Amino acid sequence: MTIDRAVLAFAGIMTLLSAALAAFISPWWLLFTAFIGLNMLQASFTGFCPAAMIFKRLGCRSGVAFQ
Repeated sequence: MTIDRAVLAFAGIMTLLSAALAAFISPWWLLFTAFIGLNMLQASFTGFCPAAMIFKRLGCRSGVAFQ
């Protein structure tokens, strides 16, 4: 799996998890959803993504977006 796909999968899982937590636990979990969206937005402009650095250290091969 490439870093790009790992980051997208991780972001998708975290978004779905936070939406489920907001629906079943507390609407305050929507702040986590907003944080994920803002992080994805800033990564698209700057190319800096902490999750990509972690996946790189875990041994995922480089993709196109995060190198």
